Amino acid sequence: MARLPLSRLFSLAVRQLLRDARAGELRVLFFALLVAVAASTAIGYFGARLNDAMLLRATEFLGADLVLDGSSPARDEQIRVGKELGLEHARVVEFSSVIATDTGIQLSSIKAADEAYPLRGELKSAARPYAEEQSGGGPKPGEAWAESRLLTALDLKIGDEIDVGSKTVRITRVLTYEPDRAGNLYSLTPRVLINLEDLAATGIVQPGSRVTFRELWRGTPPALASYHQVIEAGLEPNQRLLDGRDGNQQIGGALGKAERYLNMASLVAVLLSGVAVALSATRFANRRFDASALLRCLGLSRRETLLLFTLQLTILGLLASLVGAALGWLAQLGLFALLHDLLPANVPGGGLMPAIAGIGTGLVALAGFALPPLAALGRVPPLRVLRRDMLPVPAGTWAVYGAALLALGLIMWRMSLDLVLTFALLGGGVVAALVLGGLLLLGLQSLRRLLARASLPWRLGLGQLLRHPLAAAGQALAFGLILLSMALIALLRGELLDTWQNQLPENAPNYFALNILPADKDAFGARLHELQAQAAPLYPVVPGRLISINGQPVQDIVSKDSSGDKAIQRDLSLTWAANLPAGNALTAGSWWTQPPAGAVPGVSVEAKVAESLKLKLGDHLMFTVAGVNREARVTSLRSINWDNFQPNFFMIFQPGTLQDLPATYLTSFYLAPGHDPQIIELSRSFPAVTILPIEALLAQLRSILAQVTMAVEYVLLFVLAAGMAVLFSGLQSTLDERIRQGALLRALGAERQLLIKARRIEFGLLGATSGLLAALGAELVSLVLYRFAFDLPWHPHPWLLLLPVIGALMVGGAGVFGTRRALNASPLTVLREG
Repeated sequence: MARLPLSRLFSLAVRQLLRDARAGELRVLFFALLVAVAASTAIGYFGARLNDAMLLRATEFLGADLVLDGSSPARDEQIRVGKELGLEHARVVEFSSVIATDTGIQLSSIKAADEAYPLRGELKSAARPYAEEQSGGGPKPGEAWAESRLLTALDLKIGDEIDVGSKTVRITRVLTYEPDRAGNLYSLTPRVLINLEDLAATGIVQPGSRVTFRELWRGTPPALASYHQVIEAGLEPNQRLLDGRDGNQQIGGALGKAERYLNMASLVAVLLSGVAVALSATRFANRRFDASALLRCLGLSRRETLLLFTLQLTILGLLASLVGAALGWLAQLGLFALLHDLLPANVPGGGLMPAIAGIGTGLVALAGFALPPLAALGRVPPLRVLRRDMLPVPAGTWAVYGAALLALGLIMWRMSLDLVLTFALLGGGVVAALVLGGLLLLGLQSLRRLLARASLPWRLGLGQLLRHPLAAAGQALAFGLILLSMALIALLRGELLDTWQNQLPENAPNYFALNILPADKDAFGARLHELQAQAAPLYPVVPGRLISINGQPVQDIVSKDSSGDKAIQRDLSLTWAANLPAGNALTAGSWWTQPPAGAVPGVSVEAKVAESLKLKLGDHLMFTVAGVNREARVTSLRSINWDNFQPNFFMIFQPGTLQDLPATYLTSFYLAPGHDPQIIELSRSFPAVTILPIEALLAQLRSILAQVTMAVEYVLLFVLAAGMAVLFSGLQSTLDERIRQGALLRALGAERQLLIKARRIEFGLLGATSGLLAALGAELVSLVLYRFAFDLPWHPHPWLLLLPVIGALMVGGAGVFGTRRALNASPLTVLREG
């Protein structure tokens, strides 16, 4: 027999699709796939664009998209490459110098910047101390902008002249905010901004001077990536590249958590799409057993029959995926329009990748989960035309579903690039499904004993579940997965928001005080007490550098560009303390014990720096402090909460180790707004003390965290909408048999109210069981995610016990609503259609 050409099969597939679309038979599959792709695309676009926007905001902490930072000027070719790539460029030189006037001197931090600075964010200044600040501009040649505390320290006013090295400049404005100051909290002497053209005239920058040269770049992500790739290999040992994640540790932590949450939401959407497509594709195949048998009788081969239905699904999948991707793109446009006041003016577009990923996810899920029922269509015996009870010969569908899960897992990993999240969700979901599914089957079997003594509505409702226990268990698992996904997203949303909000408590320190002399320590602490300031302890500080570990030079041990490398390239702020500071927790070893006479004193090291330096308990460290070498033995490792704006230290020594060395003290404190005169008086009373306000940094950090919070809440809404759509798809995929049974019972005399009550019992019990499974699964998966993905402490969540009630209401209500056609349609018509 001649085979039908592909064009004829394609034409036949299109005609059948059009006929079935008019009859409504493929609508469930089409809309399930459309909603899944739309949700996945919208979340993908929202996550990608919001992440780019948050990173754009975070680059304000650098004043640029990318910074080449070093203690020597950048080479000509490093500048030339950036300009050839079309990047905008600005140059900044920072150093410390003594500001001299006729009445005094003050050590200050000087920044010389060109006219293009800053490339991200804006400078802010005021016409006089504590006046209303204005954005934009910069000092012209011959001018200087100085912080108000320099004016206070030297009794200066606007219009006075100061000497910066050999150059005399006039103070024209009060410097109130530098966007890139946040990444350099500990350059805490008073700040002065001058024009880069005046730098040479100062005569300060000479060979061997301690100077930081910063080349600032702004441009498109591809150009920045190209520049990074080109010059990274040729960086000098004293140079490094910084992007938005390096500008500030608190912002880096918030961005990292936001990325993980958005990835989590995308992965949940993929799982929901897989469930929807699997349920709908099974219904698609089951309703075509008769058509497949008829086509085989009319001469189509098994291969042609299978190809015909494959073409139908392919056309349907492409159409639904394209429409879903377009709807997802429109949905995220509407969302960003709602958030325009919170987000930056120019949010990156996101490109085509989220749409391609959404379409690819839908098509792969459709292919993977539709393959087993499609394979069954090819094996339908032609004899089924005469004998409706003949079913396709079963095949090794477990292998096919395994391949589908593998493909879905690869997509999930590609979307998140996070193996921990992928395995936690996919592996945890599979394990939970197998374990809980087995328990569910045992529970259904135990209900058989109760069926004989139950009333008629209960016998009808329970009988439907017990008649097909595998199908009932599968439905419960599918609905349970939806409830689990929504519960997990809600749970993580609450936990992450609590973490982020606690990161910045209401009374977080808004001032740092440094260079407190030992003679002023007690008086300064007493003055803070009088002001009712909430202050951290006064910590002694001695600058020192780590030079060897167990007698071996540190340069031979530490890898380049690690946190340990950064720690040995500069003097560390060393301190000693009798008690473990707040926000610190021991991860190894123990706090101080009284050492034997003549023993090497102890030092406690921050855990991540210890890991980078390859330190372990008992190692001997050598420091050079004020020209004197001091040895210490590692007795403990600590984790530090860097988000609390308290003084934190990499190295804390045992009391008695450094007391004989010259030290100053530092602290942080919170003072309620409206105490500016008291701060000025405090500065005048202790002229040697540097008081640094960090309110601008806190405000900017809170703004970004508010943006992250809004993102989390809206992503939760997307996932909830996707879950509800999948819930109705799952119910629709099992309604045909229920409608026929309802029609048969009505034909036999069953009252309408009896059927409604039986349906409520059946779907309510199914929903309650799904909720119970979801609660157990959410606790299991959250345990894995908290420990390995989000680094959060896990604890039980009693509110998850509400899930059985929520499941009973949701599934019960949706089930009764979805089966209303069986109660309204004529029993004779329904039975004839069957």
